[in-house]
Amino acid sequence: MQGQDNKRFTLKEKSWILYDWANSVYATNIMAAIYPPIFVSVAGQNGDHWWSLGTALTTLVIALISPFLGALADFKGMKKRLFIAFMLLGVLTTGALAFMTDWRMMLVGYVVSHIGFSGANLFYDSFLTDVTTNQRMDKVSSWGYAMGYIGGSTIPFLLSIGMLLWLGYGSPIAQKFAILITSGWWLLFSIPFLKNVHQTHYIEHPEKGRARQAITNVLRTGKEIVSNRGLFLFVLAYFFYIDGVGTIISISTAYGTALGLGAMGMILALLVTQIVAMPCSILFGKMAQKVPTRKLLLFAISVYMVICCVGFVMGYTLEPHQDAFEAVYAGVRDDAALLLETETLAEPEAARGALDDYLKAAQAHILHGEDAPMFALNEAGDADAAQRLDTQLAQRLSVLQADSAATIDTLKSATRRSTIMFWAMAILVGTVQGGIQAVSRSYFGKLVPKRRSNEFFGFFDIFGKFATVIGPLLYALIGGLTGRSSWGTLALLLLFLTGFIILYRGKEPLAQLERERMAEEAANA
Repeated sequence: MQGQDNKRFTLKEKSWILYDWANSVYATNIMAAIYPPIFVSVAGQNGDHWWSLGTALTTLVIALISPFLGALADFKGMKKRLFIAFMLLGVLTTGALAFMTDWRMMLVGYVVSHIGFSGANLFYDSFLTDVTTNQRMDKVSSWGYAMGYIGGSTIPFLLSIGMLLWLGYGSPIAQKFAILITSGWWLLFSIPFLKNVHQTHYIEHPEKGRARQAITNVLRTGKEIVSNRGLFLFVLAYFFYIDGVGTIISISTAYGTALGLGAMGMILALLVTQIVAMPCSILFGKMAQKVPTRKLLLFAISVYMVICCVGFVMGYTLEPHQDAFEAVYAGVRDDAALLLETETLAEPEAARGALDDYLKAAQAHILHGEDAPMFALNEAGDADAAQRLDTQLAQRLSVLQADSAATIDTLKSATRRSTIMFWAMAILVGTVQGGIQAVSRSYFGKLVPKRRSNEFFGFFDIFGKFATVIGPLLYALIGGLTGRSSWGTLALLLLFLTGFIILYRGKEPLAQLERERMAEEAANA
């Protein structure tokens, strides 16, 4: 067994691993680091809540169709076709995001591209049983995540950051580049998988009624999972703890943006996450050869509970200072609205929009200790009005800076402290994010029969995806009810705690199921 584990990767294993390299840039650029702040800045107030709801809708759709797709993919030749269909849906829709400017269309485009990404991953995960053996699953799965972190955090991500730094984060060209390179990279490095990975475990097509047979297989698999205590306890624990993992991935930068943390600083912190996650994912795979998988998962869940607490403190200690400054700045906004009403403007609606944009920019300048930019209106005939407004607003902002210096300094200090905590949280996430996903995937692959792996992975996916509906909804609901995003972050602690308790109590049934599956594989070897 040990000798087999030390064997070099086969062509099939390498090609399977490389797909993680291909699609991980989507998780980095679109789901986590670059696109969420872009969306929140366009959507405006409550943009992070809309982002969470969009993520919840995506995962709900995938959760509902995964069992049927999984059962259908177990028929001979179907797994590869379905994989290609969802992969192309994700690649093409991601490319289209670069040309969307309305936040509603941006949200729809994100949802559709995410469905393509998640759907393709369902079939990709289940191909693990086709490309390797039980003894090598932890190693191959962990290397998949490790290469994904390298792929997602090196060339395309660094090029995206370079463009954003060079042209400015708000540059449409830099933003389009970050989106388009995601689509192109994903498609290009999927080619080895398309050429070399094939379905080897399958069920023969029924003579008729393929869809009906797939539904029958779904119901049968569902009953098997419920009746097998070890398998049921694992997927139930997975349901809860992977929810927290997925939610933290999807809302981290949206949460940081809502707290007013610098977008570029958050992106660089997430780059550190990717870099840390690569060796830690490989380390998890090596540790799985010496430490029971269940114990590794319990350790990773514990780290995530600490992460939730750090995220809560990060926001909870910053939000009161934000509120204090917002209360002061509200006076400037009210004054600006009254001043605008005193002017006769050619395009009053456009002027109000320009004033709103100006006030946001001026607020950011003040917090950075800079003078506010000049206010200007582009509509013909409004130049004099703009000059009068600029003079009066400059006076009010100057008074605000002088009278509220203590409030501003306190907020800046709290923001610096929260930024440091965001970096600490990013490093902590990097130590366990790849490991918990890789080991969960390989552990489940060991617990299920190979010929019906896609069918079982369909349920594996539905448990994970339904959980990821709950996480973003919890964040949005608790954050909305309390008016503080920090409480929404703390709510995720309940999910990790529940998963920990279930997995901790499932020791004996899981050990028994592992022994049974190993015996089955030995008998079929």
